[in-house]
Amino acid sequence: MSMSAYVYRLSLTHARLQDAIRRELKSRFPDWLRVARLKKLRLAIKDRLAAQGFSGADNRRSLV
Repeated sequence: MSMSAYVYRLSLTHARLQDAIRRELKSRFPDWLRVARLKKLRLAIKDRLAAQGFSGADNRRSLV
């Protein structure tokens, strides 16, 4: 697997985890343990992306 494919797979996984967190939080009775686990996994993926030198669009801040 090439490095760009690896980064692509990580970014897809990060987005899927983000969607899962949003869905869980929108439910009537969110499972807070599941939310915490998903956030921990998402952070681990974000750390791997940062180690590859990738900064996603969600990390960019406008300085205007």
